[in-house]
Amino acid sequence: MVDIPVNCLFWACGNPKLEEDTRRCKEECYRYNQLSPNDREGQLAILSRLLGSMGKDATFMPPFWCDYGYRIHVGDSFYANHNLVITDGAKVAFGDNVFVAPNCCFTTAEHALDPDQRRAGMEVAKPISVGNNVWIGAGCTVLAGVTIGDDSVIGAGSVVNRDIPSGVVAAGVPCRVIRKIEPRDRERYPVWQGEIGQQV
Repeated sequence: MVDIPVNCLFWACGNPKLEEDTRRCKEECYRYNQLSPNDREGQLAILSRLLGSMGKDATFMPPFWCDYGYRIHVGDSFYANHNLVITDGAKVAFGDNVFVAPNCCFTTAEHALDPDQRRAGMEVAKPISVGNNVWIGAGCTVLAGVTIGDDSVIGAGSVVNRDIPSGVVAAGVPCRVIRKIEPRDRERYPVWQGEIGQQV
């Protein structure tokens, strides 16, 4: 485990110490993605080795890819649908009851703007924080340094390049707050009362 400085340039690409960690991580991700999607025991065994911390009932539907693994922290009842990618040069933290739809990317990495620094493999890592009860829609990209507050919803296809407050619907490229989540949103859809109904 290599400590990476936050919010400043460091030698990332081609760094042998970092490459050793990423090789180990990619091997674990590969093993994870070869399992049956119903092999819960096998999945949890790999995730417990791979992630920095994991709450109860955490689910990552394969395929799932990350760079280091040990900088990823998920709370209870975390659910990520297929094809989640996390580039975790810095910490990526998810609260409880977070839903991540398919084809999402969380990237803590920013490369140098100066071409000489970029060619030399210099990079910046900025942490990402996602609060409790957050829903990230399909095909979203959450960029380095972003915080998403509790109870918010990020619309499908959004590129989140700035902090999003709690309790809002936000969407777009770049992602912007559209409105607050209100009590009337409980009435948006009728609740099915049949055999697969759910009490709320």
